[in-house]
Amino acid sequence: MSIPVINAIINFSTGPSFAQAMILDTGILDTNVLADAAAVIVDVSNQVNRIETNRGRTALSDQFQTGSLTLRIVDQSGDFNPQNVTGPYYNLLTPMKKVQITATYGSVTYPIFSGFITSYVTTYPGESGEDVAITTIQAVDAFRLAQVAQISTVTGATAGDLSGTRINQILDQISWPASQRDVDAGLTTLQTDPGTNRTALQALFTASESEYGAIYVDADNNFIFQDRNVTAGSIGGTPTVFADNGTGIDYFDASWILNDVLIFNKATITRSGGTAQVASNQDSIDKYFLHSYFLDNLLMQTDAVALDYAQAYVASRAETEIRVDSIVLDLYTDNYNSGILAALGLDFFDPIKVITTQPGGSTLEKTLQIFGVRMNISPNSWRTTFTTLEPVIDAFILNDTIYGTLDYNVLSY
Repeated sequence: MSIPVINAIINFSTGPSFAQAMILDTGILDTNVLADAAAVIVDVSNQVNRIETNRGRTALSDQFQTGSLTLRIVDQSGDFNPQNVTGPYYNLLTPMKKVQITATYGSVTYPIFSGFITSYVTTYPGESGEDVAITTIQAVDAFRLAQVAQISTVTGATAGDLSGTRINQILDQISWPASQRDVDAGLTTLQTDPGTNRTALQALFTASESEYGAIYVDADNNFIFQDRNVTAGSIGGTPTVFADNGTGIDYFDASWILNDVLIFNKATITRSGGTAQVASNQDSIDKYFLHSYFLDNLLMQTDAVALDYAQAYVASRAETEIRVDSIVLDLYTDNYNSGILAALGLDFFDPIKVITTQPGGSTLEKTLQIFGVRMNISPNSWRTTFTTLEPVIDAFILNDTIYGTLDYNVLSY
């Protein structure tokens, strides 16, 4: 049985880049980072006891969250004791150093998680029930840096900026490298920046939500901004099929759920300086009771665009049906090449179809998008969990253009 090989790398340099430092007149242009000393980069793969990663979006807020890593390392020599003056990492064990997890399979290396260390916790035999000393490293991705960075103004932000331009301006404001972002141009023009005190992450969310887009950090620790063409339309791509009846990739478990979590039958969207734009679906309210959604202080330039948002949101969320809440892949399954490739290669917004056979011969079948990826890896186990949701907005008409697959009638004003 062939399984991926885990690579765990700690980079003790400062700054956001994960590349090796390039001393003047040495190194590789566009790959290394100019510095006055080489970074200490160590491979701790053969010391790894367990890896847990979690990245994704919450259903209620429709926002991606800070990705996290728990990396357990066997530390028999006290290498990760910050007071060990003879240790190889003495004076280097401080928060915000970088850590990367990748997996190599079929001569291809796939990113699993990249981020910044927030803590080192060491436990010893007898204290934790382990037979060996364990150092547990906790890490977060770049969302955390945007969350702790306070801004008041955004340099260069003017009325008429496209949403992608504004995202780039905010990232410039916190000095995030252009090489570590992938930002769509966007389709919505924005007002000038409000100039209020807030976190950079709040500013990013405001610009993204004004577009009906999505902002997140990928497994390589790059900021990604997807405009509404992607958030509404990517569900129409060819899905990867998972099935328990032989018609797709086998899976370990699928959790099907029918609830009211994603129902919103009244939406109130207000732009800065505008009036509240309200859309509602009375049939849904009569059926499910009132489920309200509010977004304030967005930056689209007109109330008409805000109304489009409200109408599209209600049209997408007024009804509910059974869906796959999560699907688990066991990479230790025999002859699981297609499952391993899916586990390592699929990410946010990728469409998947899940088929589950039910008692009596009926089936459950649903096509959704991936909005969460969780890895649980140990020496004898590797399970990947995809959490799934409906598209952020299924479809809508804006300025006479249809975005996404039209499942409901959406009016344009």
